[in-house]
Amino acid sequence: MQDLIQFLKVANDDGELAKRLTALLTPNELGELQHRLQIFALLEQGVPQREIAKQLGVGIATVTRGSRAFKELKES
Repeated sequence: MQDLIQFLKVANDDGELAKRLTALLTPNELGELQHRLQIFALLEQGVPQREIAKQLGVGIATVTRGSRAFKELKES
């Protein structure tokens, strides 16, 4: 994990960070990260998990995993 953090920290601006993320991740992986961020935002707004799954076109299991990760993030 530390190597990843260091690799990303070298970026001086948003463009460089985007280039580094694009080099590391496939388009599908980038899409999954975007969904996770959207799940976090919708959970923060109090949107129910089933509604989030419907809005984003993802499975309820994806939202549940995101919900668990979001909860852990908030607890740390």
